[in-house]
Amino acid sequence: MAVRALARVNLAAIERNVARLRDGLADGVELCAVVKGNGYGHGALPAARAALAGGARLLAVATAGEAAELRAGGIEGPVLVMGAVSDEELPVALGARAELVTWTPEFVERLRRACTGAGAAPVRLHVKLDTGMGRLGTRDPDEAIRIAETIADAGPALELAGAMTHFASADEDRSFTSAQLARFEPFAAAMRERWPGIVVHAANSAATLREPASHFDLVRCGIAIYGCDPMNDDPATHGLEPALELTSYVAAVKPARAGESAGYGRRWVARSDTWVATVPIGYADGIRRALTNNCDVLIAGRRYPLVGTVSMDNITVEVGAPDAVRPGDRVTIIGADGHGRQTAEEVARRIGTISYEIVCGLTPRVPRVYHRDGTPA
Repeated sequence: MAVRALARVNLAAIERNVARLRDGLADGVELCAVVKGNGYGHGALPAARAALAGGARLLAVATAGEAAELRAGGIEGPVLVMGAVSDEELPVALGARAELVTWTPEFVERLRRACTGAGAAPVRLHVKLDTGMGRLGTRDPDEAIRIAETIADAGPALELAGAMTHFASADEDRSFTSAQLARFEPFAAAMRERWPGIVVHAANSAATLREPASHFDLVRCGIAIYGCDPMNDDPATHGLEPALELTSYVAAVKPARAGESAGYGRRWVARSDTWVATVPIGYADGIRRALTNNCDVLIAGRRYPLVGTVSMDNITVEVGAPDAVRPGDRVTIIGADGHGRQTAEEVARRIGTISYEIVCGLTPRVPRVYHRDGTPA
């Protein structure tokens, strides 16, 4: 009998995706692998190791705790924390020897005080200019330059490492991305002129694939290294291999007569006599309830519709005939089965979201099993 819910992650695919993305970069441009959000649901540590093996120069996360997790797992190379770090989280970030992002002089001063007399290696800082994302970063290039000066003048405890921005719609609106680039380029040039050794970076996965002018010294790839398409289309279009497959199994098969229902709320009622399979995976595993009556699964290479309400622990699938499937048969929600294939992007489009949310939404209740092209990792 199969495991009730299982995510199989092909680490060799992550390595190849990183190598594929690096092959599209100009000489001297490096790749940062983003492994925040538990490696976009794939597992942060295994994904980080695979990305480094594929040629990533450094890793990026969102939180101090995520950086500490990588260090505890034996990761020794550069780790960039891209998100906000509170005073309470600062010791965690420093203990993880993380590079940090700043956009206020107050944070630089707090960090300087925290590091004075510590005797450790300097904390590397990246100054962030908000060119249109509207979240973190200063919108004022002159202020960003002044923050960089404060870091450079802070003494041995701090080191100015980089200048960065983040694109709001590189996956959708290329004209706005061009406008963001136009705001960022003069700032980046001014920073490079003053501090030639810094690393300039802006591109996310979408910009890495679509906007070569945004590559600068470093690109930050997240969703693409896992083989998902940042434009929410088919990953194969960009030569990417999905690294994750999500499976369950048929737990039961039973008849449903015309007028009988399956699932909470009777949101599906059989129009004619048919057969229904119960699959023990649900929203507590990450199967979105919005997929009720709005998804397919693969069994023995054939597509079958998910019918009825997605519950916490089970979904139901109309299989039509009593001998179409059997208890114990493998059920694929994301991945390939025979000639059939269903991507995270396809599942995402069903409910008007993106593949990021589908893979990140897999819960800890789903075991992750790692392999390299079928060989246990």
